[in-house]
Amino acid sequence: MEIVKQHLDESRPDLLILVDYPEFNLKMARHAQQLGIKVLFYISPQVWAWRPKRIHKIGSLIDHMAVIFKFEKKYYENAGIPVSFVGHPLVDKVKIDDDRQAAREKLGISTTARVVGLFPGSRRSEINRLLPVLFATAQQMQARDPTLRFLLPVAPGLDFEAISQAANTGLNIVVTREQLYDVISSCDAIATCSGTVTLEIALLNIPMCILYKISWLSYLIMRRLVTIPHIGLANIVADKAVVREFLQDEVNPETLSGELFELIENQQYRGDVKAGLARVRENLGAGDGARKMAQLVLSLLGNKRLQNIAEE
Repeated sequence: MEIVKQHLDESRPDLLILVDYPEFNLKMARHAQQLGIKVLFYISPQVWAWRPKRIHKIGSLIDHMAVIFKFEKKYYENAGIPVSFVGHPLVDKVKIDDDRQAAREKLGISTTARVVGLFPGSRRSEINRLLPVLFATAQQMQARDPTLRFLLPVAPGLDFEAISQAANTGLNIVVTREQLYDVISSCDAIATCSGTVTLEIALLNIPMCILYKISWLSYLIMRRLVTIPHIGLANIVADKAVVREFLQDEVNPETLSGELFELIENQQYRGDVKAGLARVRENLGAGDGARKMAQLVLSLLGNKRLQNIAEE
């Protein structure tokens, strides 16, 4: 931190752009403010989820907030803080590929198979809590329909061999480190941990359900702090429950298998979920977020000539 402060002291930039990580960056914002340096904060702390009063502290330390969720804009506007919605970077990153057949061929799965994705997350704590339940869910579903196939992506940093061995229980399952979007696109329905992956799944328009399971003490504390009705980002962004969320004891093979069968067999329900996912995509913005961010930076610098160049 002291090295960064020293750099600001010596370089005195016209604008300091801070990205996420509020615990560190708000301290940098305070130092920049003392030096008379403009501050643009990109990716808002989750004031809409917990400790909403933080917004006033944030507003006192920055000149402008750039948000990636459309609904965040009103929080800052209501607090009288200059804000711009630039869109979520995933909109440009996640592209819908109609070549589902090619994705499935990479994974060795028939184009006619019904495929359920099991997405336990990338953190070991998520794996420990969710993976056994997901395996039990898959076994229950396979007992009802032996033709089902399952896909389990393994995140970098996790023990691929150990997870593959744990999955070796007679399931028709592919454990893979193939490109995540190929895996998502190959699924007919997905049971997933909460987090950014729910937005990626929504952008690829695959019906899902969201699982959230932590220690009971952590859950009780969280329920006292969180001020929003939804856990999953897809539902938060849509501002309504477009996919079902299962919390704590609800994360069990009976409820999950029932929901997943609904998602792959009930065409009316499946269509309703897909319509909800379209709302998620709409609320994430139209894309081109990098250009919008660049235009915002140039406008804060006050250089109209460069801004015109960026808009060409």
